[in-house]
Amino acid sequence: MVNNKVCIVTGAAVGVGLGASEVLAEDGAKVIMTDIAEEKLMAEAKRLDSDCYKADLTDRRACKALVDYVMGKYSRVDILVNVASIQTISPIDEFPEDKWDYMISLMLTAPFLLTRYVWPSMKNNNWGRIVHHNSIHGLVASEFRAAYVSAKHGLSGLTKVSALEGGKYGITVNSICSSYVRTPMFENQIADLARINSISEEEVIEKIVLQKAAIKRLHEPKEIGEIIKFFCSDAAIGITGTTFTVDCGWTAG
Repeated sequence: MVNNKVCIVTGAAVGVGLGASEVLAEDGAKVIMTDIAEEKLMAEAKRLDSDCYKADLTDRRACKALVDYVMGKYSRVDILVNVASIQTISPIDEFPEDKWDYMISLMLTAPFLLTRYVWPSMKNNNWGRIVHHNSIHGLVASEFRAAYVSAKHGLSGLTKVSALEGGKYGITVNSICSSYVRTPMFENQIADLARINSISEEEVIEKIVLQKAAIKRLHEPKEIGEIIKFFCSDAAIGITGTTFTVDCGWTAG
């Protein structure tokens, strides 16, 4: 149970962040949803009867301000769920340098900073759960995703170091390495993958997205949310430092 736990969820307006917010709120957590898409964020937070805070997490000051807001209002942070993510599909020699900077800031630097800022509260309470929605690309690589794969591999490393440091304080840190989830970010990739690979958008699903999976399906956001909830529960008290695969068998072969 996560009842009454104070929980920050990033990227919470859509996709996995929204799915995680729904699951945690339904289980009684005090969820603070954060995203850059203010209108959508406010609407979803109202629907879930949750708190919300608009933040551009590529701005280091915004990361600190988010945690300061939560500490000021709730006096603690029990759970941090890092989901915020974007994707750019491009060959390395064409990859926009500004996109590299933005993606690394959002998907690696921001999780580090948020971890750093919530750490004192979790240490003081001798209890904390940090869950990163990572990706199968935190374990393996695919072409045309230089920044995404680099950030996710870095997140796997951050998970392990944080877990080693947090154990004596009752803080667990885990990454969920999932294959493709049915989200707006996923839908936005289809056209780029079709163009780069010179195939139709229909073929992208069969030949790229599901080709390596033993179970030929996409994950749904709330499925990942349920796994996030598990890692925040007492049942997972002895699990930390893992890169937990939810990949429909992608890496089994």
